[in-house]
Amino acid sequence: MSETQLRVEIDGPHAAITFATEDGLNVASTRLLKSLREAIGQVSVAKGVRTLLVKAEGKVFLAGADIKEMADFGPDQARGYGRLGQSVLNDLAAVPAITVAAINGAALGGGLELALACDFRIAVKSARIGLPETSLGLIPGWGGIPRLAALIGPARAKRMYFSALPVSAADGLGFGLVDEVVNSVEDLGPRVAAFCTSLKRGAPAAVALAKRAARDGDDLAAFADCFKTDDCREGIAAFLEKRLASWME
Repeated sequence: MSETQLRVEIDGPHAAITFATEDGLNVASTRLLKSLREAIGQVSVAKGVRTLLVKAEGKVFLAGADIKEMADFGPDQARGYGRLGQSVLNDLAAVPAITVAAINGAALGGGLELALACDFRIAVKSARIGLPETSLGLIPGWGGIPRLAALIGPARAKRMYFSALPVSAADGLGFGLVDEVVNSVEDLGPRVAAFCTSLKRGAPAAVALAKRAARDGDDLAAFADCFKTDDCREGIAAFLEKRLASWME
């Protein structure tokens, strides 16, 4: 099986990270996780990026961790692999821009954990989404358990990872795992673009601070830090002058 690669594209306010494999089956090896960490770092420091799209080419979004790589792990190796995955996905969650996972095919195991680290998830209706690790004698190790519980509630999250059964995109939409569903892969790109456009009203600095507050629970500190930013001064001035704000990039 060929190894999954990724590419990074930054086009003004929009960035994209795309997974691709020659045989179409994308999996997350240690090498891919390290490449993803570098890509996330590149996007995070790029000026003017408002949205980051995480997407894939091929039959799946991301089928999960590389099981072949894990086959001979002992506890220490597993801990190191889990620590790497958690670190990379924490970096993704901390990207200042708004992040959207565009899910085609399957998002399973580590693939769903990656999607959960994004702010939003838009899926093709044929997508299958789940955490099948317990069927392998494992558990999700990259932060998926707490992120899923925070998103859809502890009871429903337990049902997903205890049963190891995937859910459809439509079912995921029904209980908040997925934000929107489209009919086909061809519809995914245009819908994601429109979705990102609908979020452009918010100031970049305020969005980044709101994301930080959602992660660390300290909305008071984030609120106070708004007043350190040029966006805050511009937003207030625009409101008082009854004009559209022009955000700093």
